Amino acid sequence: MQVIGLCRFSYPALGGFQVEHDTIEDRIAFLYQEDRLEERFQLMETVALPCLKAQTDQNFEMILLIGDTLPKRHVERLHDLTTDIPQITIVAHPPEPHRPLMKKLLNGARKDPKAPCLQFRHDDDDAISVDFFERLRAAADDVAPLLPQHRTVAFDWNRGYIAEMSSAGIAAADTVRNLYVASLGMYVRGGCDLTIMNFRHGIMNQFMPTLSFTDTPMWVRTHNGYNDSRQKKVKPVPVTPLTSEEEARFKSRFAIDVDQVRSVFA
Repeated sequence: MQVIGLCRFSYPALGGFQVEHDTIEDRIAFLYQEDRLEERFQLMETVALPCLKAQTDQNFEMILLIGDTLPKRHVERLHDLTTDIPQITIVAHPPEPHRPLMKKLLNGARKDPKAPCLQFRHDDDDAISVDFFERLRAAADDVAPLLPQHRTVAFDWNRGYIAEMSSAGIAAADTVRNLYVASLGMYVRGGCDLTIMNFRHGIMNQFMPTLSFTDTPMWVRTHNGYNDSRQKKVKPVPVTPLTSEEEARFKSRFAIDVDQVRSVFA
């Protein structure tokens, strides 16, 4: 099956954010702050992109959505960072209503709308395991008799790490969180125009059969200065510096190199 994904990089959507702004101009000004964009690029370079480049199953496609007013130097930097990941297509759009545009992009990427597909979301500050697409396809094969009976089926790998990146390296906490964005996939039946963006990720199990796997860490969610979901008052997550063994695991499971993190965040 075709595997299609979507990642937003500071795209100024109309809606789709927990942080509110009075006007779209205010939202663009917030998203394009130099210190914010610098952090997003640091996280893209060290966290979000290496895991895609290292996938054991390279047969996937991902739309990387940006705003059509993102300054040229940042567009060029983004192209430079993704040039060696041919599965990524950068698409620029003016501000549009969030969910309708996301659904249009995903459905437009389907090579054969009459054939089933697998879909995923990817945040620009998170990582997925290097075997995510391999395991997503295998899970779909394992439950093949179930799939045609439903328009959509979710596959949720719910074990991972909350992590903070800095010039000192990586501090993290092992956790289980159901239906998080990273390492969450969805089957879509042929002829169905629903997408993974039709649903709030945290409640997908209210709308479709959902299979959960907790056997091994499958994602890294970074806590950073500009998490949209953490701009209001939230409970902090205690993290501790990685041991040398854990640093090796981050490299093998997520292609996250702690030495690169130290250098980029210096």
